Amino acid sequence: MGRWFIIAGVIFLLLGAIVNFAPWLINWFGKLPGDIRIESGRTRIFIPITSMVLLSLLLTLIINIFKR
Repeated sequence: MGRWFIIAGVIFLLLGAIVNFAPWLINWFGKLPGDIRIESGRTRIFIPITSMVLLSLLLTLIINIFKR
């Protein structure tokens, strides 16, 4: 279990570095066709359906590659 915590920590560290130093790498998130954005007055609703499906497929592929 300790190994999983170390791996998760490294992943979070890398994601934090990407968001901080290279935000253009994740600029596509939420701007794909199929992502819902509703704005009216002071209310904003954002539902990234397509981005989440793509992220889920990518993570499934990565997990299956490392699992074998």
